[in-house]
Amino acid sequence: MNTGIPIKSVKESFRQRFGREALYMVQAPGRVNLIGEHTDYNEGFVLPIAIDKRVVIAASPRNDRKVALYSWNYNSLNEFSLESIVRDNLNPWSNYPRGVADLLQKQGYRFSGLDILIASDLPIGAGLSSSAAFELASAWAFLMAGKKEGGVEVSPSGAFSRPQMPESLDLIGLCREVENEFVGVQCGIMDQFISARGRRQHALFLDCRNLTEEQIPLPDSVKIVVCNTGVKRELAGSEYNKRRYECNQGVHFFKERIEGVSALRDVHSSDLERFSSKMAPLLQKRCRHVISENERVLESVRSLRAGDLEGFGQLVNASHESLRRDYEVSCKELNVMVEIALQQAGVLGSRMTGAGFGGCTVNLIRNESVNLFVRQVEERYQRETGIAAEIYVCHTSDGAGIVGPQELES
Repeated sequence: MNTGIPIKSVKESFRQRFGREALYMVQAPGRVNLIGEHTDYNEGFVLPIAIDKRVVIAASPRNDRKVALYSWNYNSLNEFSLESIVRDNLNPWSNYPRGVADLLQKQGYRFSGLDILIASDLPIGAGLSSSAAFELASAWAFLMAGKKEGGVEVSPSGAFSRPQMPESLDLIGLCREVENEFVGVQCGIMDQFISARGRRQHALFLDCRNLTEEQIPLPDSVKIVVCNTGVKRELAGSEYNKRRYECNQGVHFFKERIEGVSALRDVHSSDLERFSSKMAPLLQKRCRHVISENERVLESVRSLRAGDLEGFGQLVNASHESLRRDYEVSCKELNVMVEIALQQAGVLGSRMTGAGFGGCTVNLIRNESVNLFVRQVEERYQRETGIAAEIYVCHTSDGAGIVGPQELES
């Protein structure tokens, strides 16, 4: 179970590291995608939730243009100047706030240097979107200490309303651009979107083409349980960008045969069946996953609206099979974790979540079965793989913003 980041300990660590109090604290949550994997960069549909694991940043402005970053998790200090921001390949974790500061300045925002302490209870490389949470929290930290040229100055005391921040969609787009251009991972927009716009007790149904969104209520009778396989993956060096290339090949194939196709989102299962004999087998598999996954997301929303949890669970299971067989982004440990989960009482659905090649599974469990599920899956996964799994019973969370007074004082 998640016990959360100890805010008092973070504040004390900031005081010890920098010799003064943190002036403000901001946070951004990670996410679990219930269904809709590898569809966001194909302009399709996704259904994620923001979770109560997050990145928290404590900060105070400086009198110069230097940014001092201290990672609570890594016990590592990294510094850079706002006058000249470049990538740091020796300390890649620092490239997220570096990229955010660089792009904010290019968009006309001005701020002083900062002392920053970063703490996270999101496991790195597990597919829970620690990078997007880090980007959103970093953006809030810098914006709290600055102003936009020609705009209203933002008080570092935090005594300002949300409308004085950039428009939410602008901030989401900025953080995605940081990931794409500065960090070098060609992700879609889902991770940044849900970290910014999550809502408690809801999943976010997002159309990644036109960015229309709908909050879908989640029932109280089930819990979302995340199982970390302990197998880490590095997206920038993985098969992720290769899958994007293969999807683009699929778009070119269908563009030549169907009018109005600009993304795989525009292709239907009937189209794939009609032209499958003319496609290379590998390309057919990649396209079949994306096309069928978009259809599963739409059906999942209908199932949740109707209270059909069994139907939703079956769609979750089908998603994993598609990711395993057609998109080929699963791995032995993910498949073992899903197989074990589906043999437990009270499990409605289980699948890998995130980009794949390791990371986590997401499981829909009836409330009364959660404790037994955790015990049995931990035991069996250890026995079958030799790896100790980490299992998180997740609660939904609101999106990025200021750490409120009640939490600061708790």
